[in-house]
Amino acid sequence: MNTEHVEPAPAARIIEREIYLPDQQATEALAAALATLARPGDVIALHGDLGTGKTAFARAFVRARGGGEEVPSPTFTLVQTYDLPEGEIWHFDLYRLEAPDDALELDIEDAFADGISLIEWPERLGPYLPADRLDITFTFGKTDQARRVQVVAGNAWSGRIESVALND
Repeated sequence: MNTEHVEPAPAARIIEREIYLPDQQATEALAAALATLARPGDVIALHGDLGTGKTAFARAFVRARGGGEEVPSPTFTLVQTYDLPEGEIWHFDLYRLEAPDDALELDIEDAFADGISLIEWPERLGPYLPADRLDITFTFGKTDQARRVQVVAGNAWSGRIESVALND
């Protein structure tokens, strides 16, 4: 019988914040703030109904990282990649993904390993969605332009997210 003492694995550290965004400029500011923290291997899961701001967030994120060109929605192509000086960004829109296994054809494993992944409709990935990620859920606010955003940071993000002054 092995009597050696084994330390338990550290508990997952989760940070949750709710943020009010009065307009699209506030959404873009949030994206820019988070873009300064992102690094290769990060996964940012963008949840929300159609029209809640997921693509606006992704566009602002890519631009904040140095992507000055047009940032189209990958609704029909499912993925757009941006080879930027600070690393590659993969922008996935999985709304039309029929099965989680289909994501493997998009080289999603390479994106997770080497790039920064922005994923709209991440629930379509099923078991392929990494557990350690930044979840951002967009909902409609009280005005046409306003949004409520819930940010949930896993271990990889918990220390970084605390350093950003997010309005709530």
